[in-house]
Amino acid sequence: MTPTAKWPYFPVFLRLTGRRVLVVGGGEVAARKLRLLGKTEAQLDVVARDLNDELTQAAQAGLIRHLATAFEPAQLDGCTLCIAATDDAALNRQVAAAADARGIAVNVVDDPAPSSFVTPSIVDRFPLIVAIATGGQAPVLGRRLRERIETLLPAAYGRLAAFMGSRREQVQQRLPQAARRGLWEGFLDGPGAEAIFSGNEAAADAQLQALLDGDPRRGEVYLVGAGPGDPDLLTFRALRLMQQCDVVLYDALLPDAILDLVRRDAERIYVGKRRARHTLAQEQINAELVRLAREGKRVLRLKGGDPFVFGRGGEEIQELAAAGIPFQVVPGISAANGCAAYAGIPLTHRDHAQACIFVTGHQRADGTLALHWDALARPGQTVVIYMGLATLPHLCAQLIEHGLSPDWPAAVIEQGTSPQQRVIVGTLASLPSAVVDAAVGGPSLVIVGSVVTLRDQLRWRG
Repeated sequence: MTPTAKWPYFPVFLRLTGRRVLVVGGGEVAARKLRLLGKTEAQLDVVARDLNDELTQAAQAGLIRHLATAFEPAQLDGCTLCIAATDDAALNRQVAAAADARGIAVNVVDDPAPSSFVTPSIVDRFPLIVAIATGGQAPVLGRRLRERIETLLPAAYGRLAAFMGSRREQVQQRLPQAARRGLWEGFLDGPGAEAIFSGNEAAADAQLQALLDGDPRRGEVYLVGAGPGDPDLLTFRALRLMQQCDVVLYDALLPDAILDLVRRDAERIYVGKRRARHTLAQEQINAELVRLAREGKRVLRLKGGDPFVFGRGGEEIQELAAAGIPFQVVPGISAANGCAAYAGIPLTHRDHAQACIFVTGHQRADGTLALHWDALARPGQTVVIYMGLATLPHLCAQLIEHGLSPDWPAAVIEQGTSPQQRVIVGTLASLPSAVVDAAVGGPSLVIVGSVVTLRDQLRWRG
């Protein structure tokens, strides 16, 4: 009962439905407070000779009631809260003294001394609300922490809180109080919460019902695109799933900086493929995903780039769908988008390319490339070739043979978006030998098109 330090304020959420709140001030500071108060069902009265444009529109729309007079203490009668938000410090303190005399909670903006309450920095995921306060001592720090928390709480957390609230009575009727916490923890840690995040309320209900019936936890597979290599290009959703998985199956091209972001105690299974070196056949990977999910595990299938762009993600989820395994897909920034942007080569440009084509340079078993050369060898477009390093001489020769000039611009981007990124620029005629001279051997992307000529002007890194 005796804390080591006494709080100057007690954190509380106050019901304002139908209550009267008085705001003194009609400028931008008052407007900021009224934007927050406008999220409640309070009756909002504003005392000010003049209102700014935003508050004038709010008054005309009936969202606030404008009292176009000077402040008088009697205006506080019947109020629950008061906010003093004028640019006159003496007037603000006069308002605070009058509110205190009536036992009305008052906040003076940017002046904690006369304030009986402070307004926190707020992360709004209604009905989930996170409030951060520093006792009026470091409001900038409070705002900075709010920004950090904003990145960690997807908007879907509001949907999750609303779902749990709407099913609370159902759970109370089925389970004794001692068992409810365990059920909700199982729901949050399993596919139920993820179903809400992905917008599938029916699947969430099915998972909740399974938990109520005592069924073992169902596994789920997260098919996540990790982007082209730079960890800063991960999506918030990808990072969240990476940090809650039980096991991860990961590819060859993923850098340690991304793998280090996976939950530390997750089991790691390397299933990478490189040219002529396959750790596991695709059929084995598919079967492993099904097996692990059937054991009730949260399985992360982590792929470089985007799983649906030459990532064989479609094949993997076909197998999961056939087996009845819940899954979700998280897109990643593709190698084409990421590497081109980091190289300063736009994939489309009004003066150079009105279309962009993605193809793979992977050879067939007989050593040939099954590409529509006539469609590729055209001006006015950009051709992006995945896995084209080994077949680069043949690619360039075929594009020349089918109509493009030997001087047509082309580039190879090695280890794009990483600190080791290299960009080799040339033409269809010169690029193959330039790549040999540069000893390019890492993961690479080929870009063919006049957009390559923009690199010198638009490059912003190596």
